[in-house]
Amino acid sequence: MKIAVVTGASSGLGKEYVREINRHETDIGEIWAVARRRERLLEVASDSAIPVRIFCLDLTDTASMDRIRIALEEEKPEVALLINAAGFGKIGSYEEIGIDESNRMIDLNCRAAVDMTYICLPYMKAGGRIMQICSTAGFQPFQYLNVYAASKAFLYRFSRALRVELFSRGIRVTAVCPHWIRDTEFIPVAKNTGGSGKAVRHFPLSHKVSTVAAISYNDSRLGLAVSTPGIMCTLHRIAAKWIPSELMMGIWAVLRRL
Repeated sequence: MKIAVVTGASSGLGKEYVREINRHETDIGEIWAVARRRERLLEVASDSAIPVRIFCLDLTDTASMDRIRIALEEEKPEVALLINAAGFGKIGSYEEIGIDESNRMIDLNCRAAVDMTYICLPYMKAGGRIMQICSTAGFQPFQYLNVYAASKAFLYRFSRALRVELFSRGIRVTAVCPHWIRDTEFIPVAKNTGGSGKAVRHFPLSHKVSTVAAISYNDSRLGLAVSTPGIMCTLHRIAAKWIPSELMMGIWAVLRRL
């Protein structure tokens, strides 16, 4: 049986990708949906025409990976699609965010994505696809978003290099790098640092989650190495290649106060 594995499936992009799988995939027999909130996962399952198996797990806990590993070992499905959409960010100074939240971001955005990828790869065949949900924040350093941006830069570089390693196996890896998404929980969570909450005042030219999911999912089906699903993230990617980081951070210093 072919399956799709989606982390962060209870909300935001992860939830929307479950809908995209239902729209486009005819040979997926089951979706394995991974997230912390059981009630939200049950809602996702009830809206899916493809059967959904729920894994209520906190991926910042390394023991959670054993549940996925054991399930794969027992059933030996073909993982036709892996979407690592679990992740979160915090906006604020290093003092406001602190060590604990910084470590949680690194664990979820980096380690959990790598672990899930390595666990699923033995069950993937030619034609399989991996979508790593990165961010335009990974294109440059961002003050007051420093750990989040660094974690997404890690995931972006990991994805680009892994794509080359998997080329001979016929497995495609797409690094998805969206701009701000206005209708998910990311912005409210990111602003809730317990500090001033004014490090970033506005989120202009943000995109809708459905648009980001649809464009990036199609980019993955086309086999693109990088998906920048929107004009702002595309321009950001181009600018980051040519403008020095110091100047980019200066521009960000102005934009975040607007």
